[in-house]
Amino acid sequence: MTVQDTGSVEDLAARLRPGFTLGVASAAFQIEGSLTTDGRGPSGWDAFSEKPGAIVDGGSPAIACDHYNRADQDIALMQELGVDSYRFSLSWPRIQPDGQGAINQRGLDFYDRLIDKLLAAGISPMVTLYHWDTPLPLEHAGGWLNRQTALRFAAYSAIVAERFGDRVDSWVTVNEPVSVTLQGYALGAHAPGHQLLFDCLPAAHHQLLGHGMAVQALRAAGVSGEIGISNMHSPVRPATNKLSDRLMAEALDLILNRIYADAILLGQYPKPHFALWPWFRSLGPVQDGDLAIIAQPLDFYGVNYYYPIKVASGRGPAEIPTGTAEEMVNVPFHLAAYQEYPVTGFGWPEAPEQLATLLQELKERYGASLPPLYITEGGASFPEPDHVSGPVQDTDRITYLAEHLGHALTATGPGGQAEGVDLRGYYVWTLLDNFEWAAGYSQRFGLVHVDFETLERTPKESFYWLRALERARRHHA
Repeated sequence: MTVQDTGSVEDLAARLRPGFTLGVASAAFQIEGSLTTDGRGPSGWDAFSEKPGAIVDGGSPAIACDHYNRADQDIALMQELGVDSYRFSLSWPRIQPDGQGAINQRGLDFYDRLIDKLLAAGISPMVTLYHWDTPLPLEHAGGWLNRQTALRFAAYSAIVAERFGDRVDSWVTVNEPVSVTLQGYALGAHAPGHQLLFDCLPAAHHQLLGHGMAVQALRAAGVSGEIGISNMHSPVRPATNKLSDRLMAEALDLILNRIYADAILLGQYPKPHFALWPWFRSLGPVQDGDLAIIAQPLDFYGVNYYYPIKVASGRGPAEIPTGTAEEMVNVPFHLAAYQEYPVTGFGWPEAPEQLATLLQELKERYGASLPPLYITEGGASFPEPDHVSGPVQDTDRITYLAEHLGHALTATGPGGQAEGVDLRGYYVWTLLDNFEWAAGYSQRFGLVHVDFETLERTPKESFYWLRALERARRHHA
């Protein structure tokens, strides 16, 4: 008996509510390749990837999965998989190479064809406007530290809305502004590589402002699809009950979670404990009207969940969830291990019950202000061979996905700890093994194995498990 035939698939399928979306997610820079093809301009990530030592094993995104040339093959895989929806991102520099001014019609045409083919295949498009690939000229002008980038992003959003607004079912404005802020501007582990520590916070504000302006641009264009944002959220706990650990946990919770969600959902930034206030001074200056723009009404709120965080006071090692960042040794706290959980290939704790905790926290913090939710990313990397002759037996990934989806359904179901939260879908990260940012090709998250020498795609056992779940769900409908 193969793993996709087990009773757990039937049990899980029976718990999926009518209309619940099962999808897969990706990002343009991680899969497309063709970085100089058909008029695409360079992004900040193009430049960052060329820095010696920036990418594990010197991996290059120049080809990645070659999705730009193999989109038909990848859509066929999704059609075989049977997913309801595909969340993908548009490459801003492929559409508008300078981040302002001239439009690259060939870039728009690529996504035009992609959207039409998805619709023809019965797959609902969820389009992310920004998944980290800032046009390089804007990066050179300060990137998200520059308020003008938010205005440029709004103008780009209007261009995209005009072209695709009649055919896109769901829009995500910005993906994980927290990751761009902390990894890109605070710690230097991601593009653009700044090491500003707590002085990074203007990048958070300007991304949120760009989000609000993009929502306004989409609404003004009369797009037919629903509009939201995707934020990464992690439950944060102190390593001990000591006051110093609790204070550091509060600080990290503000930095990781509340700055973004409070502004978007409540129209205000959280008030730090007075002892922490010096760290958050750089969040200003917030101009009059900014928070009203940021808090535009949304049709949904996207949650990317991968792991919980435990924090201890005092300086520690340079470790961060995606590797190391030397700047971490200069902050007065460090990440502590969850000894009780197994870990993924990235070393992340596998803690599906913490997803339920997160959903409960969102309910308690935001109440009636919380829109319907999608888990817009969830998944795990595990060590797998570079070359395969058949499906990878990725039982760990199947267990991960089944348990996370199961806990989310239980938490938001009758009597659950997050009962009343309107959870509408779960998107698996990701369809294809891909270029995993600074980790290069060292971390495989895909349902489909990619041989990065031949670019051959080979579905893993998790692919067939998700296909079985899709089919069983339809049987129960």
